[in-house]
Amino acid sequence: MTVIAVAQLAPVIGDPEQNRRAAAGAVGEAVSAGAELVVLPELCDSGYVFDSEQEARRLATPADDSPTLRQWQDLAAAGRTVIIGGFCELGGDGRLYNSAALVGASGTLALYRKAHLWDREGLVFTPGGAAPPVVSLPFGRVAVVICYDLEFPEWARLPALDGADLIAAPVNWPAAPCPPGERPAEVVKAQADASVNGVFVAVADRCGTERGVDWIGGSVIIGPDGYPLAGPVLADRPAVLLADCDLARARDKRLNDHNDLLADRRPELYSPVTSGG
Repeated sequence: MTVIAVAQLAPVIGDPEQNRRAAAGAVGEAVSAGAELVVLPELCDSGYVFDSEQEARRLATPADDSPTLRQWQDLAAAGRTVIIGGFCELGGDGRLYNSAALVGASGTLALYRKAHLWDREGLVFTPGGAAPPVVSLPFGRVAVVICYDLEFPEWARLPALDGADLIAAPVNWPAAPCPPGERPAEVVKAQADASVNGVFVAVADRCGTERGVDWIGGSVIIGPDGYPLAGPVLADRPAVLLADCDLARARDKRLNDHNDLLADRRPELYSPVTSGG
């Protein structure tokens, strides 16, 4: 079994030092409980609701010279864990990216730039152009996506086809009306991603009202059958969720003696999906 953790935090816009302290506290709590992988929210070093591109640019850092990523490396080394989280990246091309990094004791093992930008993000960030990375770790193969990416079935399918056992997703899910008794659609979509691909999904959402925006607080760890193993929190409070995950379960895609989630695919029939026709 591998202990997976997701940390729901309340980042403060424009206060990276405070945000890093909050992240360090959550990682410490997770590590004390035996977590081998800790997922942090989207843009957890900068905050999310920028008033302009200029504000985001002041908070952005290059991936190879980021105080946030250096902190995560130090925390990973001290806690013998791996950290995945979102940060505001200044690319070498001078553009801004809504990015996430997978960081271990030896440094950054993967960098991912959000491909599907939500709402006003497109006024600040450039969309990434690469598929979700899948990294082989001692306990399994882990992929990274960010928030709105989870709502595109093709994007979750790519890492599953690449052998991912777990999809880690730093998110900032804005609150939206939800019928009484129902789970927010964002949580349902993450459960669907897990179920239809037979993978674990670990989502770290945020909390804390920011410039008038509230959040779902939907941090959750989901098994390959689509059912939550921990969470969702669905409350406006910081939280650290943990779950024992047998990641090897994600490598067996058989549903019964006659059906297999991936082997039953018929890609030759799906060309209208991929071509947009």
